[in-house]
Amino acid sequence: MDYALLIEWTLKGLILILVLLGGFAYLTLYERKALARIQVRIGPNRAGPWGLLQPVADGIKLIFKEEFTPATADKVLFLLAPIITVVPALVIPAVIPWGPPVQLFGRTITLQIADLNVGVLYIMAIASISVYGIVLAGWASNNKYAMLGGIRSSAQMISYELALGLAFVVPILLSDSMRLSEIVAAQRSIWFVVLQPVGTLIFLVATLAEVNRAPFDMPEAEQELTAGYHTEYSGMKFALFFMAEYDKMIAISAIAASLFFGGYWGPGVERFPWLGPLYMFLKIVILLFGMIWVRATLPRIRYDRLMAFGWKVLLPLALFIVFVTALGILLEQLWLIPLLSVMAGVATSLLVTRSLWRKVYA
Repeated sequence: MDYALLIEWTLKGLILILVLLGGFAYLTLYERKALARIQVRIGPNRAGPWGLLQPVADGIKLIFKEEFTPATADKVLFLLAPIITVVPALVIPAVIPWGPPVQLFGRTITLQIADLNVGVLYIMAIASISVYGIVLAGWASNNKYAMLGGIRSSAQMISYELALGLAFVVPILLSDSMRLSEIVAAQRSIWFVVLQPVGTLIFLVATLAEVNRAPFDMPEAEQELTAGYHTEYSGMKFALFFMAEYDKMIAISAIAASLFFGGYWGPGVERFPWLGPLYMFLKIVILLFGMIWVRATLPRIRYDRLMAFGWKVLLPLALFIVFVTALGILLEQLWLIPLLSVMAGVATSLLVTRSLWRKVYA
């Protein structure tokens, strides 16, 4: 047994979990600061210099809050639901390449825990598990608002996972691999966002719905469902749901960076491999800001329109995008892929705008 390899895997796993936990804490501060800037406010600035200790203060507050379990709740499932929700967010990043291989202590260290040959399939399978935790949270709470939030979440995630799965097919076709390290390596000369901009947009929109972020935050619509599926949760159980949402944001940004934005590739990575994680970090931060900007800018979509958009607009467009990508590869004319994709995206936008215009002014 190679004990050095076992120690390497253990250390990489511990480092990844610590990074995700720290990332979750300071992503909340990043979001609050960004929202404050967009809304012309100051934001958190009391806990520590420039508010840098605000996540620590929030964590202490949640630790000491009372743990409350409703008398009529299913206590076992009520406890398991937040755990089932948070675990996928922590294990998905295991297959993401965070940088090129580096030489350390006479060994070649890959900055990736598991380079699976079915890495994309692994991500899709694990990501779909979290919906069970949300549905169980709604059902186990024995609360009608929580149950409605759980049902909404399951319907929304199933609807948008179809378009998301088709968006995953695009980088698989362009790289001829399901291994994330090979998908990133295939973007050394050109990012897939250039070849398939509409497919990238579909992926980003579907992932917003997958993590229940605005404008797709129907399952926890405060004005309609108080707090949705976590109405009855408090203390550390609530913190686990909170952690799951923000860690999934980090994981999805890392996946998007790997599949469409070149992963860790950037100027000088060949000569200085340690630049790779820095480029990856910058891309993740930019994608996270995009999610925050969308939350600050767009209102929540009405539930029937959200479902109609997923089934009637996003899914057919994703099917066409996969067809266009396959056609361009088959004909060995890659320039056709962005051209036909953008034309399809513009046509879809015009049809949606026309439909909304007719509903408003009919």
